[in-house]
Amino acid sequence: MKLKNLVLILSVAIIGLSSCGKFEKFRKSASVPTKYKAAVDYYKKKDFAKAGILFDEILPLLKGDSTQELATFYQAYCDFNTGNYTLANSHFKKFAEVFSRSEYAEEAIYMSAFALYKDSPNFNLDQTGTLSAINEIQSYLNNYPDTKFKEECSNIIRELRKKLERKAYEKARLYYKTSPFNIATLKSSVIEITNFQRDFPDSDYNEEMAYLKVLSQFELANSTIEMKQKERYTDASKFYLELVDKYPNSNYLKLAEKMYTKSIEEVARITKLEDEYKAAVEKEKAKTSKLATSPQ
Repeated sequence: MKLKNLVLILSVAIIGLSSCGKFEKFRKSASVPTKYKAAVDYYKKKDFAKAGILFDEILPLLKGDSTQELATFYQAYCDFNTGNYTLANSHFKKFAEVFSRSEYAEEAIYMSAFALYKDSPNFNLDQTGTLSAINEIQSYLNNYPDTKFKEECSNIIRELRKKLERKAYEKARLYYKTSPFNIATLKSSVIEITNFQRDFPDSDYNEEMAYLKVLSQFELANSTIEMKQKERYTDASKFYLELVDKYPNSNYLKLAEKMYTKSIEEVARITKLEDEYKAAVEKEKAKTSKLATSPQ
């Protein structure tokens, strides 16, 4: 058994060495047609790493040759299939520009966008790449509305938007969680939640977002200086009514209702103080006017 295993290992090693030797022989070959044929053979065998190396080496020598178009197209696919998505995006895009009348041009445009999708970062990272992927895929759909990739493109855009949604959701929650008694972060929390509600009106997170908006605004009103409290408590009340209107059976209502009641009470208290102050000022003005007009 051990001897059989040893023979098998040696056989595989010999084949591997032979394969590597053959590949290096192709690389050193001065014949462009020989290299091209070897690159295509490796490509068809799905050995994209070796095919890609050979295509990279011969493409500068194929300008004007009848094989340049297919070699350029295959090179882009080699990049894609070896996980070099940024390079694949660039090469597919360049192919579509140089060979705009090619039968592969539409596919190249789609693949350039698809490569960006594959390279899109996790939701917790910067989403510039995700936005670029959405824009390119949407642009492709706009230019090729009847494409065979239509359904796949629509699914990809939905998936990428879900990533943006999750990023925005975590960002809005983070502002509140970072410091629930810090005025700057509370204001930012309300702004980010409002942006989230605008950008993702159908999100499953919106019920929680609506509650956090009431909570953030209420705590902002609690933490702020008195001259701004009336306006901010009024906004907290408004956000509560929006929560009730959109989610009448929400599990957050009992918690939010306490803040609503307190906000109404505070607005009434501040309004009463303002009215008393205005009345006192008017009274003082009337008294001063009376003294000024009385005979000496």
